[in-house]
Amino acid sequence: MDRRTHIVWDWNGTLLHDIHTVIAATNAAFGELGLPSMTLDRYRELYCVPIPRFYERVMGRMPTEEEFAAMDVVFHRHYFSLVDAALLTEGAAELLAARTAGGHTQSLCSLAAHDHLVPMVRRHGIDHHFVRVDGNLAPYNGSGKAEQMARHLEALTSGPGQAVDPVRAVVIGDAVDDARAAAHVGAHAVLYTGGSHSRASLRTAGVPVVDSLDEAVAVADELVRG
Repeated sequence: MDRRTHIVWDWNGTLLHDIHTVIAATNAAFGELGLPSMTLDRYRELYCVPIPRFYERVMGRMPTEEEFAAMDVVFHRHYFSLVDAALLTEGAAELLAARTAGGHTQSLCSLAAHDHLVPMVRRHGIDHHFVRVDGNLAPYNGSGKAEQMARHLEALTSGPGQAVDPVRAVVIGDAVDDARAAAHVGAHAVLYTGGSHSRASLRTAGVPVVDSLDEAVAVADELVRG
C-alpha cells in the first residue's frame, strides 16, 4: 500500500499570503457599508465559516440573504483590485518543488472562484506541482468547504493513476473550516497560523496547529506514518 502523504493545500491565507489584502479589502468594503474597520487581530478573533456568521459577529445580527450577497460583491470588488500584489507565502514555492521531487503528490482545493484561482496559480508558476486544482464553480453562498472537499477527494480517488486514499491525505489550511472539511472526508488536517484565524481559534478544531508551512508538511508526514 502506498503510504506517501498526499497534501491537499488550501490557497487563500495558506499558499497565497493574502491576509493583509483581505484586511484591506474588508475595511474598504466596511467603509462603503457603514461598518467599523478592524485590525488584523480583531479580524482573526471574529472570522468564521459560514461567512454570514462572521458578519453577524460584526453587525450584531445575522444579515439577510440579500444583504450578504451585496456584502460579498463589495468585498470581492475590492479584493480583486488588490490581490495581484499578493505573493506566495515565504518558502511555499520551494516547499512545493521539494515535495514533487520527493515523489509526493499534492492538490489544491479552494473556495476561491475556479476561473480566478487557476490563472493565479499558473501566474505564480506552481501549477505543475498539483495533480488537481479545484476552485468553486458555483456562486459562493458563504458555506464551508466540506462538500467541495468530498468532490475533490472523489475525483482524486477515481482519476487515472492517482488513487488518493483519504487515510494518507492531509489538508493544510488556515481556517477551522479546513479541519471540518478534512474530517468530512476522513482525512487528516494541519492548520497554519498565517491566515484568517487566531491560534486560539484554530486550536478549537482539535488538530495540530503550526506557524510555518515547513512545519505543516513535517507534521502531515508524521500523521500519515503514525
